Amino acid sequence: MDVIGGKWKVLILWALDEKPCRFGELRRAVPGVTEKVLSSHLKELEGDGIVHREEYAEVPPRVEYSLTPRGVSLNAALAPLGAWGRENVLRVPESMAGNDLL
Repeated sequence: MDVIGGKWKVLILWALDEKPCRFGELRRAVPGVTEKVLSSHLKELEGDGIVHREEYAEVPPRVEYSLTPRGVSLNAALAPLGAWGRENVLRVPESMAGNDLL
């Protein structure tokens, strides 16, 4: 849980599951995350061996983030949790459909 704890780490992992991303692309893919938090989480995920940071010797410098094999397997383990959330959290149960509080 330490590896994926927090509000943003799972969203970062899912964004990187699509394709390798530059920092700005990740910021757009995870709306609401601040630069500071994104940078901090990427460093933590890199330290845990989940995310790979690739620096390219170009002018201007370019950095891309991608999932390591360990990150890919973590995303695969999180997939059933995402499916459960879509089924049970994002969908309004029929028993609550007439409830005015929703």
